[in-house]
Amino acid sequence: MKKVVLYSDGACSGNPGVGGWATILQSGGHEKVLSGGEMLTTNNRMELLGVINGLEALKENCEVDIFSDSAYVVNAFLEDWISFWLMNAWVTKGKKPVQNVELWQRLLQALKGHKVTWHKVKGHADNELNNRCDAIARGEIAKIKEKS
Repeated sequence: MKKVVLYSDGACSGNPGVGGWATILQSGGHEKVLSGGEMLTTNNRMELLGVINGLEALKENCEVDIFSDSAYVVNAFLEDWISFWLMNAWVTKGKKPVQNVELWQRLLQALKGHKVTWHKVKGHADNELNNRCDAIARGEIAKIKEKS
């Protein structure tokens, strides 16, 4: 099974506001950078879209190490919130609907077939690839703001 490193980040100017996401995929000495954004969104949506788009870009089942500074995304798996949400029809322990359900469902679909290990990294620290993702995501925000 091919090994892939996936770094992802999302950013938002205002929350909600203009947002951007970025992902860096590395495998076998190759690197692919993906990014995008939305006019009116939230930081959590951008964090999710970074991971989703990275996984959806994989053309075969892989062993994927996912690195993100988003506790929202990573802890859903490391602390297994996702299983609880699935068992409870997308309702949180606080009896509220899970936000961004359509993106969580898309993420679960994108994860199928892959062997994934989740890694929480500290944001805005000394992690080169996380910082690159952050800069690219912020660049997407700037592009959208220029056009509007």
